[in-house]
Amino acid sequence: MTHLTPQADFLQSYLICAAGEPRMQAGAAALRERVFVQEQAVFAGHDRDAIDEIALPLVAIAEDAAGGPRVVGTVRIHEAAPGIWWGSRLAVAPEWRRVGKLGSELIRLAVGTARARGAVEFHAHVQRQNVVLFRRLHWAVEAEVDLHGRPHAHMLASLAHYTPIEDPAAGWRITAPGPVEGGA
Repeated sequence: MTHLTPQADFLQSYLICAAGEPRMQAGAAALRERVFVQEQAVFAGHDRDAIDEIALPLVAIAEDAAGGPRVVGTVRIHEAAPGIWWGSRLAVAPEWRRVGKLGSELIRLAVGTARARGAVEFHAHVQRQNVVLFRRLHWAVEAEVDLHGRPHAHMLASLAHYTPIEDPAAGWRITAPGPVEGGA
């Protein structure tokens, strides 16, 4: 049985935006390390690569979190070739995963931002357990692939379902229940 923490007894405010400030970028990097290195052991030591040099990091910030605002979700996007965009390293902190909107809103910001910048395709390699979420968000499986020793789906977004977002730094606020004890 899942028990709600005291924080989950009220609605929480989240900011979904581009990580324009150093504290946001540091929070995104720390969350990726927590999820992909510590929790999932997909990478040893760190998950940084050359894409980080050109990628735009996007974040979900819990504004009412104990201890002040903190990054609880992140994804990065980059243009691999003219008009061909990729999203990668989508991560939500374990205790916030049951706040169903966070991953979906980060995906919406990612694809919408790329559309506003001329995307004609938007791709992602999605861990198998997350394929259902992406399908609900109008993505199609293009191929099954193995990355980092784990099954993934190469997926393609249906761009017609995403509104272009001209200013990802402005972002938007959503309201949802707080985190759930015990994580995902």
